[in-house]
Amino acid sequence: MSVISRLLLPLVALAVFFQLGGAHAATVVALGASNTAGKGVSPDQAYPAQLEAMLRARGLDVNVINAGISGDTTGGMMARLESAVPKGTKVVILQPGGNDLRKGAPNYTIELQRRLTAMGVRVVMLPNGMFRGKPHQPDGMHLTPEGYHMLAQQLVGPVASALRK
Repeated sequence: MSVISRLLLPLVALAVFFQLGGAHAATVVALGASNTAGKGVSPDQAYPAQLEAMLRARGLDVNVINAGISGDTTGGMMARLESAVPKGTKVVILQPGGNDLRKGAPNYTIELQRRLTAMGVRVVMLPNGMFRGKPHQPDGMHLTPEGYHMLAQQLVGPVASALRK
């Protein structure tokens, strides 16, 4: 074995080890509208990023995907469900939002829950009531970074429980 091979072999083995370790992380998808997307704050201040950090601090190997789109309706979420929720996803945090009402659109929350369950995904609901009592931005609709932190703290327990089922 050459000197170069002896030097590269451990590095390749280490890279494979870390790549395989990341492949085992549980996937959680935060599916919703603007308060999931984190409208008005940086991506790392939105609740999905903060939730991932909190879950990891509890020792859970998890990746939280932010699939929030500002202004989205449950119909929009239905249309992008297959692309937003990758195969193997363990949990979806579903935040239907109030855009259906504001836009006069039909509400597909029950159908979204049914489809996710049929995909073998556990659903943690994020009702609009969970936004009350938290600091909001001047628009009165979207949370501040502190508000998103408080929301993530509320979700840690239910999401961790859903991951362990």
